[in-house]
Amino acid sequence: MNLYRVIAKKTDMKTLFTIVLTGIVSLAIAQTKISGKVNDKHGEAIPGANIFLEDAYDGASSDEEGKFQFTTTETGIKILVVKFIGYKEFKQNIELNGKSLFIEVQLQEEINQLEAVTITAGSFTASDASRRTVFKAIDIATTAGATADIAGALNTLPGTQKNGESGRLFVRGGDGNETRTFIDGNVVLDAYSPSAPNTPSRGRFLPFMFKGTSFSTGGYSAEYGQALSSALVLDSKDEGGSSRTDFGILSIGGDVAHTQSWERGSVSGKVQYTNLQPYMNLISQEVDWKSAPVSIEASGALRQHVGKNGMFKVYGNFNNSNFSLYEHSISDYNQKFLYDLQNDYRYINGTYQNALNEKWSMRSGLSYTYLQNDAMVELTNIIETEQGIHAKTVFAGSITDKFEIKSGSEIIQRSYAQDFNLNDGTSHSLNFNELIAATFVEVDLYTSNKFVMRGGARMEYNDLIKQFSVDPRVSLAYKMGKKGQFSFAYGKFRQTAKNELVRVNNQLDPEKAEHFILNYQLINDKRTFRVETYYKKYSRLVKYVQGDANVLDNDGDGFAKGFELFWRDNGTIRNTDYWISYSYLDTKRNYLNYPYEAVPTFASAHNLSLVAKYFILPIKSQLGATYSITSGRPYNDPNSDQFNGGKTPTYADLSFNWSYLPKPSLIIYFSCTNILGRDNIFGYNYSLTPDSNGVYASRAVRQPAPRFLFLGIFITLSKDKSMTQLPNL
Repeated sequence: MNLYRVIAKKTDMKTLFTIVLTGIVSLAIAQTKISGKVNDKHGEAIPGANIFLEDAYDGASSDEEGKFQFTTTETGIKILVVKFIGYKEFKQNIELNGKSLFIEVQLQEEINQLEAVTITAGSFTASDASRRTVFKAIDIATTAGATADIAGALNTLPGTQKNGESGRLFVRGGDGNETRTFIDGNVVLDAYSPSAPNTPSRGRFLPFMFKGTSFSTGGYSAEYGQALSSALVLDSKDEGGSSRTDFGILSIGGDVAHTQSWERGSVSGKVQYTNLQPYMNLISQEVDWKSAPVSIEASGALRQHVGKNGMFKVYGNFNNSNFSLYEHSISDYNQKFLYDLQNDYRYINGTYQNALNEKWSMRSGLSYTYLQNDAMVELTNIIETEQGIHAKTVFAGSITDKFEIKSGSEIIQRSYAQDFNLNDGTSHSLNFNELIAATFVEVDLYTSNKFVMRGGARMEYNDLIKQFSVDPRVSLAYKMGKKGQFSFAYGKFRQTAKNELVRVNNQLDPEKAEHFILNYQLINDKRTFRVETYYKKYSRLVKYVQGDANVLDNDGDGFAKGFELFWRDNGTIRNTDYWISYSYLDTKRNYLNYPYEAVPTFASAHNLSLVAKYFILPIKSQLGATYSITSGRPYNDPNSDQFNGGKTPTYADLSFNWSYLPKPSLIIYFSCTNILGRDNIFGYNYSLTPDSNGVYASRAVRQPAPRFLFLGIFITLSKDKSMTQLPNL
């Protein structure tokens, strides 16, 4: 029995040995050797790539030369996978039959939306999702000298020229009419409040209502039309924040605001009353006011999420204001006439946006603007009325990760009328109706994370003049390293002439401009550096025929060229944010009543702004200062033979503001413009006829007062006692 067991055991061991040996031989025979090399599209080796068989454990990594090698016992058809960060995943079917395989792999760069190059030529953009943040609402609110006015703050950026008697945005040789404002993509027909002659106006819209500001000084998207020099694009907030009530006690009035939020939406509203009469009684003014400006304004926003990805928003602004003053004769100050103005303004905007799927989205909007100026000039009543509707729909999406497209259509319909009611009982009217239908398409092509090209065109049909037009626009950007990039932009732009010109001749062609822009931008650790140069060519500008303002044509032209520098740093000095901007402008025009090409009166060659903000923690205060200096602007002296041969003195302004937060729900805010009281002169007005000696009398156009002082106390009531109004100032 024992012998039998020994023999059996030996037999089993022999069998087991045979089986194992056979398996080892079979395994060796079934092994497949896989080798190869991983390159990019330029043939450069990619070290550290992961190479493996899908649903298996066999694989390797590429070496410094991009080479790899491993063996596998898998058989049949398998999938070879190659992965490396920043590149698209590579997959290829291979047959494993024990024979050696050599595979050459070429990886394609993956476009990373967080790292990819972006178009920056001619554009300052800031929003919650922006990768190139430059300017946000709090920047506007806390910039000294801007008094929370969007245009006032943007006038500290390069590309703008100071026009203290206007307050509007004058961009790169363009006048204030050539900058157009858009809210959520829809046009605003008049973005500025009314003002007395030679006094600055303010923007109608409060910065805290918007999550982002895109200020394009040229080369902007084909989506935006009817803007000759610049597009200011404001995006209203998607969220209203927590429920709260805000009160403001102001040296020139008061306001109250409330936000009510619920799970998927919110509504916000603000009412503000402004009365400058008490202030004017205390501070001596250049303007001879009979009744200083008084206004009541209401603005509101409704936001509601719809479905899984939809958003519906309504924004509105309503304003009533009035003032009256005496205009004095230049040759005899004792001769004067009364000018009285009442202004009614309404703007409402509704938008709906939704993500159709993972790659496509749509946005649709409708806006309505109503504006009426009812003026009395002595016994003559002049009523100017403009109203318009803008409807737009835009689709945007990705065809591939390298090819994005945006396309849309819109209709802008507006009517204008100016009615004269004379003191003798007679009346007459000038009016026109304009309808513009437009469509645009724009594509972004990413060849890599370093290069992007945007090409597009805008097609318009103007029913007033029965004219069809196509305006191409192209932008390129190339990334230098991780932080810097070059951009180039070119585009053709057109805009209907000013209302006061079209009402005289409603068959005028649109005025045109071509933009050429080259820019370099570097963003690194809370620091931004930009340098930009440009050339702008004007054509079809409106011109008086033989100096007659009642006979107009489109024979005018002009140019603007220059370069700009911008530096912003909020990381070097603790609790300090500052920026420096400089612009050089060389421009001339031959338009309106100009006898030949000359520098326009609104253009200054050199503009420099220095803005600084410093938060002092021990005293819970934020201090701000802005210093602006501008070279003199030309003016026309009829006593001189040279047209626009005069030059105003250098403009300089040092402004200051102080926000004191004794507790988060209470802010005391003080600001002062032109602290040093410099007597800035913006030009000269001349009498229409000479005196007995043949001399035209003149009067300087000055600031309404040497300084503007503002004091406000802002109180917030909310469940969260830490909420503050600082971003809203």
